[in-house]
Amino acid sequence: MKPDEIKKLDAYFKRVINPQAIVKARPRKNDSAEVYLGDEFLGVVYVDDEDGDRSYNFSMAILEVDL
Repeated sequence: MKPDEIKKLDAYFKRVINPQAIVKARPRKNDSAEVYLGDEFLGVVYVDDEDGDRSYNFSMAILEVDL
């Protein structure tokens, strides 16, 4: 992902999820970014360019021990 995309996603997550949300680039990956709440890893945002329409998919795993 380009730095300007990450900034836009960061602003979106701060507005919609929590002001402490942080979107960071992933090392050696250019199709996704990591989402954190403070220091806690929340999930991954993937770019979807299917059919020429760019969109983003957020994937978050919830472990049973966290429930």
